[in-house]
Amino acid sequence: MANIILLGPPGAGKGTQAKRLVDERGMVQLSTGDMLREAKTSGTEMGRKVAEVMERGALVTDEIVIGLIAEKLEQGAAGGFIFDGFPRTLPQADALGALLAQKGLKLDAAIELVVDDAALVGRIVKRAEEARAAGQPVRADDTPEVFEVRLRAYYKNTAPLTGYYYAKGDLATVDGLAEMDAVAAAIAKILDKP
Repeated sequence: MANIILLGPPGAGKGTQAKRLVDERGMVQLSTGDMLREAKTSGTEMGRKVAEVMERGALVTDEIVIGLIAEKLEQGAAGGFIFDGFPRTLPQADALGALLAQKGLKLDAAIELVVDDAALVGRIVKRAEEARAAGQPVRADDTPEVFEVRLRAYYKNTAPLTGYYYAKGDLATVDGLAEMDAVAAAIAKILDKP
């Protein structure tokens, strides 16, 4: 069992690798966006809070997100947890660390998928072209202009987490531009180290 965070800018392949870990290792992916959508319709007290905040068009507080993660941690996961989309800021990283400690759990690794920005933009453009060619809808954020805005937001808010986890001795890096199976193998090597 391992608890990990996948770090890297949008388009780095975090979602693809998380899905493989879920399928191959029985890990549970805790995606902030998915948890918020699920909570909104759950009818629980936390769900009502989420629905009320989202209906106002406001941002969900860190406290609410930590509460949702706490609920998921209590359900357990034989293969461990993948934190996806959280933490995004240093205060969130502190809150996640405190929550894991409170639950008697630990973070085994923060794995950064290292990528080149120009290659990422090319990857996003290619993804949009492939969707168009297949007659599938193109994601609204799969344009170079929107993607560059997302990339700047990542570097401003989330990139400091690499230094945070490096200082704690939890950071591992993987070449995110390598072939998909090579990235998966590098992640597996990190997870399987004694």
